[in-house]
Amino acid sequence: MKYSDATPAEIDSALKEAHVAFLSYKNISGKRKAEFLKAIADEIEALGQELVNAAMQETSLPEARIINERGRTTGHCRMFANCVDEGSWVEARIDTAIPDRTPAPKPDIRKMLVPIGPVVVFGAANFPLAYSTAGGDTASALAAGCPVIVKAHPAHATTSELVAKAIKKAVDKTGMPKGVFQHLHGASFEVGQTLVKHPLTKAVGFTGSLAGGKALFATASQRHEPIPVFAEMSSINPVILLPETLSRDAEKTGEKLAASITLGVGQFCTNPGLIIGIEDDGLVRFIKALSAGIKNTIPGTMLHQGIADNYSKRLEASLAQKGISVEGESISPAGAAQGKPLVASVSASEFKKNPSLAEEVFGPFSLVVKCKDLSDLHSVVSQLHGQLTASLIADDAELSKHQNIINSLIEKAGRLIINGVPTGVEVSPAMQHGGPYPSTTDSRFTSVGIDALKRFVRPVAFQGFPNSLLPNELKDENALKIWRMKNNEWGKD
Repeated sequence: MKYSDATPAEIDSALKEAHVAFLSYKNISGKRKAEFLKAIADEIEALGQELVNAAMQETSLPEARIINERGRTTGHCRMFANCVDEGSWVEARIDTAIPDRTPAPKPDIRKMLVPIGPVVVFGAANFPLAYSTAGGDTASALAAGCPVIVKAHPAHATTSELVAKAIKKAVDKTGMPKGVFQHLHGASFEVGQTLVKHPLTKAVGFTGSLAGGKALFATASQRHEPIPVFAEMSSINPVILLPETLSRDAEKTGEKLAASITLGVGQFCTNPGLIIGIEDDGLVRFIKALSAGIKNTIPGTMLHQGIADNYSKRLEASLAQKGISVEGESISPAGAAQGKPLVASVSASEFKKNPSLAEEVFGPFSLVVKCKDLSDLHSVVSQLHGQLTASLIADDAELSKHQNIINSLIEKAGRLIINGVPTGVEVSPAMQHGGPYPSTTDSRFTSVGIDALKRFVRPVAFQGFPNSLLPNELKDENALKIWRMKNNEWGKD
């Protein structure tokens, strides 16, 4: 089914409705917002097989993946529901007055996080549910008290439409303000730009290409009132192989990384696109096992033709660079819209001379960088740009000898992994899914876990307010509760 791009008038109407909704929604209790978020999860589940079939048809993803992603989406909604119901996420701080303090009286000051206003969310191509219409950006913004305007991704517009109807049912069932959720379509660049430029838009959530994220960020920065753009854009998620550990487990490590590279036809933001090791017997055996795993992987259909075409183009460009050698590729021919798994290698010296080799090739591809020694390896790591993840294959003893590499990776990535693969992002309070540029536009925030809602709030301090005019979270009756939170005194009278 084809959907028409939203017109400037429709966009203006949606933002105005969202603004009106914000004036009341921002003051709705955590308990009621929790009911709303839980209702969204219930209504998505009530779509049943209709939603699964639509997503499968539009994305070529298997049924099991769609069902798993649906569970992640509804789980995220319920996680945020529990978070706002409990309430401590507002980070309330109460400093009571000391009028007789010398040499100057201390005023009563109380601070908490408050929502910033309507948020525009761009649906992601590679996650039709978990990073799209009711995904983490939408759920976290609604939890924070912000109305949401979703621009559906054209690659799975019908799936997005179904989820949007489920959310609107939840709006009606829980009595939320009209306009708290808006859903628009737009395949054109102009729709996205118009949404970001609108003066009532207060923040943007985006998952996609580096070019797309940079364009939205530039637009938002050039507004009369600049607004934050929380964009996840590009990451090659380096895996560093320390030699002593690799020599003992080269084959299993190669098999494990081959599976990670080809998982979901390589269409995950945490796909391991770069592997760095030292030239020795262990690396030779690792590459042999990695190549065997890649050769035996049948090409899979990618999410849509545009992604497949871009993968082929970027892969061809990478393989044409000086010093690149193909180590292994799928022995099965790739059909239309399919991504052929492939791994290549290059020397550290050539890698360091060619910045294009550190650019993301979105699909089932990884580049192995062969270093002469540990100094050469550290030099390669030091040259990397910002990443969502960085992984180290090493045991405790070897790690303890190379703290300098760990310290370097802390500067480069939002999540560090020991003896694991980067694919698979756990939805939990401790997760950090974000990293230094160009992986995201703001490394201080995560798009996964309850802290994701902090993207859409700002702190406000209330000084000298009478108790009756304070937000409920800051009133005197909550002072003891806040004091106990600050001083770890829960459970004491």
